[in-house]
Amino acid sequence: MHTTLLIMAAGIGSRFGGGIKQLAPVDGHGHIIMDYSIHDAIEAGFDRLVFIIRRDIEADFVEVIGRRVEAECARLGVRIDYAFQSLEDIPGALPEGRRKPWGTGQAVLAARGLVDGPFAVINADDYYGKEAYRALHAYLCAPHGDRELCMAGFILKNTLSDNGGVTRGLCRVDGDGFLTEVVETSDIVRVPGGAAVQGQPVDGDGYVSMNMWGFPSAAFMDVLSENFARFFEEDVPQNPLKAEYLLPVLIGRLLKESAVRVRVLPTSDVWYGVTYAEDRAAVANSIEALVRSGMYGAELFGDLGTREQE
Repeated sequence: MHTTLLIMAAGIGSRFGGGIKQLAPVDGHGHIIMDYSIHDAIEAGFDRLVFIIRRDIEADFVEVIGRRVEAECARLGVRIDYAFQSLEDIPGALPEGRRKPWGTGQAVLAARGLVDGPFAVINADDYYGKEAYRALHAYLCAPHGDRELCMAGFILKNTLSDNGGVTRGLCRVDGDGFLTEVVETSDIVRVPGGAAVQGQPVDGDGYVSMNMWGFPSAAFMDVLSENFARFFEEDVPQNPLKAEYLLPVLIGRLLKESAVRVRVLPTSDVWYGVTYAEDRAAVANSIEALVRSGMYGAELFGDLGTREQE
């Protein structure tokens, strides 16, 4: 059984000086966060990678990431493909003046022709840790119905930036470990003893979604497509220039409609990410500490064995 990892890397970091934040090195060897995600995913058992990017960053992406990663993955028997998120890839007319991307739900849909089995989705600029990939891969390799999704559940206080507010999907989980609600919440900041939104305390020990989802089959692409058409009919007319088709918002809606079940896979790993330019130094220090501890080798991919290629 092939398991595919979709890496959403189409975003330009507006708070990162206009640069492509996914390409910023986080260690002394020139590796970026995405390298560590790819390493951990392959180590966990994922054998196909799909980079979701935009055409206008393709040249930079291939130059800085693609060629190097392709060489490593070829050695390991891991297949790589590219999918392209486009403003025009929509089930309707492009609203006049629209420049804003359509969101993570549409990003995943860009890979619909490249997925033929269980798949997972991550952000390119988030370090998730090894535990979450292992749990996700194990879930996807077990038998589940097409609507039995999973989500890596991170502890909120382990996912905050010291340099400003972040957006997280605040989650409620029932006693059986299933997600009952996810609320996309912006401007969550670290405060003494926990977290807050606009001065109101938030449970720092609660679960959040970090856009690390697992889908047991490619059939979920049909669900995404159907609901994208619904989004264009119901949401876009109300806010044609800024409405976004966000994966956690969609899954929250599907939960309310009892259309899916989502198993929360708890992880105690600490998230690292470059939301702000100032985050990079802290991330680099944290990654270097993991290398010194022996969790990763300096060559990074050197500890991964070769897979049998088909």
